[in-house]
Amino acid sequence: MSRTGRSYVRRLDLRDGRIDLTHGSGGRAMAQLIDELFASRLDNAFLRQGNDGAVLPFPPGRLVLATDAHVVSPLFFPGGDIGCLAVHGTINDVAVMGATPLYLTASFVIEEGFALRDLARIVDSMARAVSDAGVPVVCGDTKVVGRGQADGLYIGTTGAGVVDEGAAWSGDRAQPGDRIIVSGSIGEHGMAIMAQREGLGFVAPIVSDTAALHGLTAAMRASGAAIRVVRDPTRGGLATTLNEIARQSAVGMVIDERSLPIQPEVAAACEFLGLDPLYVANEGKLLAIVAAGDAERLLAAMRAHPLGRRAALIGSVHRDDHHFVQMTTALGGRRIVDWLTGEQLPRIC
Repeated sequence: MSRTGRSYVRRLDLRDGRIDLTHGSGGRAMAQLIDELFASRLDNAFLRQGNDGAVLPFPPGRLVLATDAHVVSPLFFPGGDIGCLAVHGTINDVAVMGATPLYLTASFVIEEGFALRDLARIVDSMARAVSDAGVPVVCGDTKVVGRGQADGLYIGTTGAGVVDEGAAWSGDRAQPGDRIIVSGSIGEHGMAIMAQREGLGFVAPIVSDTAALHGLTAAMRASGAAIRVVRDPTRGGLATTLNEIARQSAVGMVIDERSLPIQPEVAAACEFLGLDPLYVANEGKLLAIVAAGDAERLLAAMRAHPLGRRAALIGSVHRDDHHFVQMTTALGGRRIVDWLTGEQLPRIC
């Protein structure tokens, strides 16, 4: 993806124009699309190199890479769209490794007939997200496929970051006695998608929580707490993420239903639709497992950050040969919180 400085006979029609197959042919139309729509909005010194890859400075430490594909439907939803979601999701995958995100790459698979005004709106959203995060898109790729082959638009992103030696967080490090913290209320993203997709209106609108979390993870590192694991509970929600960690670390977990932060409108929507908020996706929350003695220190550091104001201590890690995740219910009983079975909400990230 490069800015060539070419002049074109006619500028892209960003009001009424649509993508056609020539925009992916490698010729003049593709160069114009890249110049006028992508490179102009995502412009930075690295992207301006104009080569097949970017040559980048990199600070000392270990390299962290994360990659993701974004196929959300609908492409626009309350609180965001596929563009900012692609940026936030990949930055967060790097950040929850304990790393500082530095660079992003982006690839676009666009369906023939896709409206140029919608594509511009999405790339504008990406540009705002990378500017706010301070993590530039340094190279990219664009492909155009025939009608009916891409459901509008798919975006793939890769993130690169750096982590200090010995400082990485990993899913296999949870230990019996550790405490479990979630950074805020759960379920907003998945329920915002569902409400938009199904045309559901609620008295209190549900807005996606999509956000870049690297500022929060930096504050967590600075607290000095003995953090074992950090994850962003996206597809499969909090329940599936806990099960993944329990299996990786060969431990069991118990969470307290009464401690779970859930917005009333999300709880009501889930009850109305027969969904369990524990399995609903989040895009601006994280889950942290920390040594028991440092739990309050970490909780205070998280609550001092704008994206962690509603952070809550929700459970603990236990020795369990079966690696079960269990929940103490509001009625005082206990039930298994199993892996997500099937597909509760399709195409949410």
